[in-house]
Amino acid sequence: MDILSAPGAPAAVGPYSHAVRAGGFLFCSGQVGLDPEAGALVPGGVEAQARQVFENIRAVLAAADLTLADVAKATVFLTTMEDFTAVNAIYAEAFGEHRPARSTIAVAELPLGAKVEIEVVAVTP
Repeated sequence: MDILSAPGAPAAVGPYSHAVRAGGFLFCSGQVGLDPEAGALVPGGVEAQARQVFENIRAVLAAADLTLADVAKATVFLTTMEDFTAVNAIYAEAFGEHRPARSTIAVAELPLGAKVEIEVVAVTP
């Protein structure tokens, strides 16, 4: 099992790693819309946060020499299902024609007051 730290992703806000490689998979911790340099949520609401989430996920995957095309499963957490359509559009844009399995869950709160968090599992070569 390998623990990964992604230099281009925001620092973890708790006692966890960016990702763990195990058994042919990369299990990525959930990412919120944190700007890696500022250490704060990006301004602009759920759309801006969702775009930053994907930048952060790309950074974590890149640390393992992977891309979004290697993602097999994604889990999307939203603080309100009213944001589903907006986040879904950004999700579709990020993945393009690739369609990993996915779950979307409404939760009461997310870390740091985020509106969206996404975690992914990728297949490693």
